[in-house]
Amino acid sequence: MTVAAKDRPLDAVREEVIDQLIMNYSHGELSLEAFESRLDIAMESNDQEIISELARDLPLSIDESYQQKKNNALGTHQHHGDAKELDKLINVLSSSKRDGQWNVPQHIVLTNVLGSDVLDFTQARFTSSHVKITILSVLGSVNINVPEDVNIHTNVNCIASSIAKNTHVEFDANAPTISVEGKFILSSLNIKVKRTVRDRLLRFADSMKAFFN
Repeated sequence: MTVAAKDRPLDAVREEVIDQLIMNYSHGELSLEAFESRLDIAMESNDQEIISELARDLPLSIDESYQQKKNNALGTHQHHGDAKELDKLINVLSSSKRDGQWNVPQHIVLTNVLGSDVLDFTQARFTSSHVKITILSVLGSVNINVPEDVNIHTNVNCIASSIAKNTHVEFDANAPTISVEGKFILSSLNIKVKRTVRDRLLRFADSMKAFFN
């Protein structure tokens, strides 16, 4: 006997329905407008029955091939392999940017004097579950971009500086954690989510549609 949707774990129902939405959209069973509308409801609702109803009329179910593609595209940010323990970055009267697919060391020490630094973890590969960033910034700016499913904590000392953290992400024990600490003197630190979970799902759905069409 099938367990009623209302008696099942919310996260399990949500994940299954989102998978079905992506599967059917990628095979042309759902228009883009219908897919995005149902995806938004599935992600925002906390009612298992409402979420379950979103996939009730869909003809296609997920298969092993879909699951493998999903794991490759949306799997954990953590990757097995040798982790570089320390990376020192010094920026004086200049700018630097670390982005794209790069292996994140366990500890990043950043010195910024009259400079501008960007650390973009959106597509980064984490070889350690915990990353520590130690920053000394004097008359400089540091921007840190993270995906929505990575934890980030800050513990910094500021002198005539500004700190902006716009993440609003709930802690996930299975996700990598970034800890930021250090000193900011007449400087700025801006931490923000650059790619949300919804963005990643839409990107994956579009890649699946391109694959099947």
